[in-house]
Amino acid sequence: VKVVESGGGLVQAGGSLRLSCAASGQSSSNYVAGWFRQAPGQEREFVASINWSSSRTQYADSVKGRFTISRDNAKNTVYLQMNSLKPEDTAVYYCADQPYIRLVRNWAQGTQVTVSS
Repeated sequence: VKVVESGGGLVQAGGSLRLSCAASGQSSSNYVAGWFRQAPGQEREFVASINWSSSRTQYADSVKGRFTISRDNAKNTVYLQMNSLKPEDTAVYYCADQPYIRLVRNWAQGTQVTVSS
């Protein structure tokens, strides 16, 4: 599966952004999608995941209540709605067709999110 992330940018603390992850190369959307992020000098970390039917979502504790993951299988796109952004959310955000970092074979370029204080 090839993915392309978009929607990042510069936003002030307290603001919102919606990231998109467009997938191609797979005949169905029957996979668990995940969002991850990597801040400068930090290890890549899990942010959120969603199963194919959107019936199950998981979030890192640091984003619970502020971020919402969703997907539109007809468009092969996964979204990450980010509200109440904090400077510590600044990172490059990546999506993948796996819910765990260790299972991701190839990473796309990601999309930069910068939150100013």
